[in-house]
Amino acid sequence: MKRRTFIKKTAASASVFSIVPSHVLGFSGIAPNDKIQLGFIGLGKQGQGLMRNFLNYDQAVVMAASDVDSEKLTFFEDMMKKGLSEREKPLHDLMNFTSYRALLERKDIDAVVIATPDHWHAQMAVDAAKMGKDIYCEKPLSSSVAEGRAMVDATRKYERVFQTGSMQRSWDRFRHAVELIRNGYIGDIIEVKVAIGEPYKFCDLPSQPIPENIDWNAWIGPASYRGYHRDLACPLDDKRWGQWRDYKPFGGGMVTDWGAHMFDIVQWALDMDHSGPILFEPPKDRSDFGLTYTYENGIKVEHTKWGEGNNEIRFIGTEGRLEVSRSYLKTFPNEDLATTPLKRRDKNRVYKSENHLVDWLNAIRDRSMPICDVEIGHRTASICNIANIAYDLERPLKWDPKSETFENDRSASMLLDRTYRGQWNYKDF
Repeated sequence: MKRRTFIKKTAASASVFSIVPSHVLGFSGIAPNDKIQLGFIGLGKQGQGLMRNFLNYDQAVVMAASDVDSEKLTFFEDMMKKGLSEREKPLHDLMNFTSYRALLERKDIDAVVIATPDHWHAQMAVDAAKMGKDIYCEKPLSSSVAEGRAMVDATRKYERVFQTGSMQRSWDRFRHAVELIRNGYIGDIIEVKVAIGEPYKFCDLPSQPIPENIDWNAWIGPASYRGYHRDLACPLDDKRWGQWRDYKPFGGGMVTDWGAHMFDIVQWALDMDHSGPILFEPPKDRSDFGLTYTYENGIKVEHTKWGEGNNEIRFIGTEGRLEVSRSYLKTFPNEDLATTPLKRRDKNRVYKSENHLVDWLNAIRDRSMPICDVEIGHRTASICNIANIAYDLERPLKWDPKSETFENDRSASMLLDRTYRGQWNYKDF
């Protein structure tokens, strides 16, 4: 759905989605009735960082939090109160929940921020949409193509505002790179090289005793059960990012973790936000880099090592080259392009977001589409997840981005979804 269509569709029923004053709901909290009241689900390093940022904005107030680790719940509330004090804002207690569904049942929560491990995203986002919450969900959006499509469908069914946490779309450097490419400053794009880390690996970590503060069964949730290991759910005294990212079924390796950032910029630059590649070709040996995917227009994108390190993109055009990462934007042979503003005649511009979180909050109030809507997040995550399937099967895969199916490939098609455990069913909406 295009942004203009979304706005037109929701405008007629905007009153349904306006922020309801908390006193109407019988809530006795401190939030003024013009604040968007937020609940956080997943309180690890990413959730903590997002919370600290949201404290800077007067449009919203953090009111509730949920995690299966009781120590993280306590730490999160202490951190929030410290942040409020530093910003000279009124202090208030946090509503704490070990069950995210109990948080979603609170009618005084307008929107949720989901920052859990990837294997939980689909179930939580669908449940949040069903409960009438607007959603900010971290990238990669999903662990399978089927999950991502369900997240889109649930968002549309319940008319929610959904921002994917691909915040590079709200960075000036990446936006300028995209607009240079879209306006032909390096000619027609022939090839793109994306440097990110490795595909996932299967989890072979030994089981360790479960800490008393963690409900490990709830941490596993819809995934296949396996024993606890601190690398998967890093405790507070471990300053690392959770290593679940590397292991199936909890993450997709760096192909999804950083691919969700860098392949996303490729999608944006090539104006493919509502489509995707038609062919994925892996290297002969899964241990090697070198998967290439190709769009219908012939542009090839290679997952490969190049340049100074990881997490950078090289666009090769008929008239030049553009390289971009979080640290730099370089253009060749005309080096000045990187710092030259676009001209008035350059009409192929993109939606401008100054701040990814504020963009979501504004979209909630306006009932409009944010810069990285759920469909965009789904399309990027699909590339990441299909790339991992191709690496697994070690053979080319023909993909139809319109029907979201493989061409005459039953075994690959079986990998477009994953089995859920026990009570969990993300398709129930």
